[in-house]
Amino acid sequence: MEGDVPEVLFVCVHNAGRSQMAASLLSRYADGRVRVRSAGSEPADRLNPAVVQAMSEVGIDLTGEVPKALTDELAKDADVVITMGCGDTCPVYPGKRYLDWTLEDPAGKPVEEVRPIRDEIDRRVRALLAELAPAG
Repeated sequence: MEGDVPEVLFVCVHNAGRSQMAASLLSRYADGRVRVRSAGSEPADRLNPAVVQAMSEVGIDLTGEVPKALTDELAKDADVVITMGCGDTCPVYPGKRYLDWTLEDPAGKPVEEVRPIRDEIDRRVRALLAELAPAG
C-alpha cells in the first residue's frame, strides 16, 4: 500500500456497469482515503446508459467515464481486487486480496432493474470502506 492508502480495483467483463458503479461510489465515500480504479476484461465501447441514469439519481455523474481495459499493471498495483462476474478472465496475482461479488449484470436492463443492483453495490462498498479505512 503506497503511502498507507489502500488501492482497490473493481473488475467486471465490460467495465460498463457494476465496476463503474462500485468505483464511483467508493471514490465518493472514501474521500481520498482509498485509491480506486475499475477495469474490464473485455471493455465495452461505452457505459450502460441505464447505469449512467441510475448513478445520476444519487448525484454521481458518469457521463465522462469510458470503459477501461484490465492490464497486468492495474492488477499488480491494487491491494484488493474485487471481481464481478469476470470468472477466469481475471488474472490472479500472489499476495493480493481477492473478493468476488456476485451481482446481477445490469447489461440490457432498464433503470428500474439497475437501481437495486446499484443499491446492493452501495451497501457492499460502504462495508468495504469501513474495513479498509475506518473513519476517525
